[in-house]
Amino acid sequence: MQHNLRDTIALLARTPAVLVALLWDLPETWTRRNEGEETWSAFDIIGHLMHGERTDWMPRAKMILQFGETKTFEPFDRHAQERENQGKSLAQLLDDFARLRAENLNQLRALNLQAADFDRRGLHPALGVVTLAQLLATWAVHDLTHLHQISRVMAHQYREAVGPWSAYLGVLHCSGHSA
Repeated sequence: MQHNLRDTIALLARTPAVLVALLWDLPETWTRRNEGEETWSAFDIIGHLMHGERTDWMPRAKMILQFGETKTFEPFDRHAQERENQGKSLAQLLDDFARLRAENLNQLRALNLQAADFDRRGLHPALGVVTLAQLLATWAVHDLTHLHQISRVMAHQYREAVGPWSAYLGVLHCSGHSA
């Protein structure tokens, strides 16, 4: 499937509501526990998504449009949430994420992108040349990756409690993105 901006925005617009529906007012045993050392909890993942809203997707899209390949993206700090979210509640993070996402999607719509814009290229510090279409498609898949990760981290909390049913619960056996 090729990148389609309307479809990307439709998915990105739903992520905050999905996260609220899944996480709002849950006990911290679900939202603050992780899978072990060097892994993230649901709280950490929301913080990571928020940091991306502030420093990754729209800033990089604008860099592609303004500078093309002449200016390299700033490296993304995958652990910024550890500093930025100290002392905050999950409810605050969910509210802030929803606000930031709405603002970014409004900015994205306001760019009034045309077909030729999606082929415009930027320079990623590790991946090299990337297109605007790739960046926007990655934004959507990044959301899905972390929704999957949240489900996996939460399921991990009951890995022992399910007993022999573990054999039938793929979420307890998948390996993938941890932190």
